[in-house]
Amino acid sequence: MTDLINLMNDLLWGSILVYLLVGVGIYFTFRLGFIQFRHFGHIFSVLRNSRKSDSSGISSFQALCTSLAARVGTGNMAGVAVALTLGGPGAIFWMWMTAMLGMATSFAESTLAQLYKTRDKDGNYRGGPAYYMEKGLGMRWMGVLFSIFLIIAFGLVFNAVQANSISSAMNTAFGFEPLHVGIVIVLLSSFVIFGGIRKIARTAELIVPFMALAYIVIALAVVFINIDKLPAAINLIFRSAFGLEQAAAGGIGYAIAQAMINGVKRGLFSNEAGMGSAPNAAASATPYPPHPASQGYVQMLGVFVDTIVICSATVAIILMSGEYVPHGEITGIELTQRALSSQVGDWGSIFVAFAIFFFAFTSIIANYSYAETNLIFLEHNNKKGLVVFRIIVLGMVMFGSLATLPVVWSMADVSMGLMAIVNLVAILLLSGIVVKLAKDYNRQLKAGKLPTFDANDYPELKSQLEEGIWDNNKSQ
Repeated sequence: MTDLINLMNDLLWGSILVYLLVGVGIYFTFRLGFIQFRHFGHIFSVLRNSRKSDSSGISSFQALCTSLAARVGTGNMAGVAVALTLGGPGAIFWMWMTAMLGMATSFAESTLAQLYKTRDKDGNYRGGPAYYMEKGLGMRWMGVLFSIFLIIAFGLVFNAVQANSISSAMNTAFGFEPLHVGIVIVLLSSFVIFGGIRKIARTAELIVPFMALAYIVIALAVVFINIDKLPAAINLIFRSAFGLEQAAAGGIGYAIAQAMINGVKRGLFSNEAGMGSAPNAAASATPYPPHPASQGYVQMLGVFVDTIVICSATVAIILMSGEYVPHGEITGIELTQRALSSQVGDWGSIFVAFAIFFFAFTSIIANYSYAETNLIFLEHNNKKGLVVFRIIVLGMVMFGSLATLPVVWSMADVSMGLMAIVNLVAILLLSGIVVKLAKDYNRQLKAGKLPTFDANDYPELKSQLEEGIWDNNKSQ
């Protein structure tokens, strides 16, 4: 069974998904006219008005923080170290390239999630890939398949893995017993997830910006201390990306391949662009400007912050520390802890432990919110089923705190890979609508108007949308 799971994992992530995700990123980059580069400045214009919400939706800023809570986790600290160890510094260049392309994919999936959102029984906005598969493509079976894969990966297994990361870090840094750590995580998680989507959004809004900023400040301090090493580190990344560093040794082809595979894979794992996860948060927002595409712009920033900013912070800490050894035995979170401690002293390891705690904890509650939205899609708002599911999620959090999870982690990778394939097929089939919405938004923007979407202007789409959400924009 383990061999079969590992075979599927290698097949999915070793070839199929890497090419598919990068290919879709290139496709949307061209079809949307390089939107992530041409309109990068506009992202911040949208962000300035992102604190607005209403009785049905959370604010765009809260949706961004919720998606960042899920994106930014142990992978940003441990995963980058693994990519460096296996693929060399050149992997970081390809990680950056993947993020740049992924921003266009993220725009597409988040815009669609906004367009096809619905209201649940409590009046809150819900949506995501499952919803645009059912409403936009008329394929509920496809949405059901996607929801099952997401619930397994994000709702159950990834939460166990995040809890395991917290437990291990706290045990290493302070000697805390995993059982005690697990109880604390379960209590904190239950307090938030039983409060519903709004409490999850508020918690993410408070924790994520603070921790991300603290981590970036520490990384900038390390760069400042080692400012003389910065040009050499950047040069090393670019030379390694194209095999120039390895040319003398005659292994140029293999070196480039390893850098690309590890960089692309880590970038995709980290920013989740195209996975179909972040759109679940994007659909919960009341966007401003009141147009589906505005949430696409906001979520593009999530990809940028996750990979270009936070992952690069980890890269700076490791490469400038002198602790990095190509293909060395020390990797993952231990390498990051050693690298930071060598620069700032023993408290560096403690800081990383706290960073892991908060990043992983917010990942748990954000992952749960994604799973909840998809469970509601499957069960049509069954309240009793939701309570049972929350208890199961908390059970998986406790299990993860106490157990090692190599096989379960591999199962989650397979489930997430299948989830991504289903989502990528859907957004390609709906790409014409994405382009139409982007053009509509930018046409109004160029005319000096506030971009506003009215379903009455699109009779070919109106029948697919939930009544009252976009009609004359009354709900906005």
